[in-house]
Amino acid sequence: MMAQGQSLSRSRLINRRTFLRGAGAAWAATLAPAEAFALHQAPAVYASAFMAPDGRFGLATLTEEGALIDRVLMPARAHGLAVSPADGTLVAFARRPGIFALAVDPTLSRPPVTMAAVEGRHFFGHGSFSRDGRRLFATENDFDGNRGMIGVYDATDGFRRLGEFPSYGIGPHDMVASEDGRFLAVANGGIETHPDFGRAKLNLEQMAPSLALIDTDSGALVERHALPAALNRLSTRHLDLGDRGRIWFACQYEGPRSDRPPLAGSFAPGEALSFLDLPDETTQALANYVGAIAINRAEGLIGLASPKGGVVVVVEANSGRVLDTRSRKDAAGIAASSQGFAVTSYDGLFAATDRAGGVKSPVAWDQHVVRLRG
Repeated sequence: MMAQGQSLSRSRLINRRTFLRGAGAAWAATLAPAEAFALHQAPAVYASAFMAPDGRFGLATLTEEGALIDRVLMPARAHGLAVSPADGTLVAFARRPGIFALAVDPTLSRPPVTMAAVEGRHFFGHGSFSRDGRRLFATENDFDGNRGMIGVYDATDGFRRLGEFPSYGIGPHDMVASEDGRFLAVANGGIETHPDFGRAKLNLEQMAPSLALIDTDSGALVERHALPAALNRLSTRHLDLGDRGRIWFACQYEGPRSDRPPLAGSFAPGEALSFLDLPDETTQALANYVGAIAINRAEGLIGLASPKGGVVVVVEANSGRVLDTRSRKDAAGIAASSQGFAVTSYDGLFAATDRAGGVKSPVAWDQHVVRLRG
């Protein structure tokens, strides 16, 4: 029975890859709505993947007030988003174990570009542009070799694949480029997966989570921070940049629900990891699971969203003091806003942490939201 299931899963992966390669950008372009995917004149613009009421998936932009601007349909469910600092190109990565990423030019001067994962790899749902916008880095899985990889793509040449280098860990998920562009910070979640087994976690007893700093030019390891043995079930997942080169990370715990592990922390190049000392009741409210993290550098705030706990937590970065804990059913994505944070939810709500209520959209937002402008 297991052999049949493995064969079926691998066959589906290959069939989907063949379809994407055959269809390419032309297929993606035919799904774009008549209206241009443009940023218009809204003072602040966000983007998130979504699922429409008819079950189709897509990518949308919306204002800081939660009003939908434009939409582009996608071949399947998306997860994380990367924004080019050079021209605003937005890349949406398929949900793990995904084999496509879609690059959208917000001015629509170029048709969307569909990237297909190469044989033996799948995307892990996140990526990051280099600071000059010329290269796109994507977290990928060498699933037969059981090692994380970083795929490198030429953003100036139709996202042609240039090569790859190791993530120096298992199960890389999110990544972010340092402010000076010298390093990539990668959250190696430490969880072994294989497309033959879908999204199953294959090594929970032997997890090896870590955070790595990698030279963006050479792909060489600069430093690696393995989590302590007592926290080997704490999967490092999502990242954001703070002040003075500080990298903030958020985690999802794969151990007993009754445990109270640290769920977020930070480090800077040359420093050891430090964890936020959240109160037990906050960790309990987060259900040992942070699905997204965002830093509001202007206000010195950390935002943590938990869909499992149905809660959003705002923390003062300098002191680690919890400033606000707010119930948000199905809280998913979080991004800095002009005051506090903007939060999306699986049930279609777009809300701000500095005020009550929110705007309910006719689509279900996915795990992450990014701020494009404003």
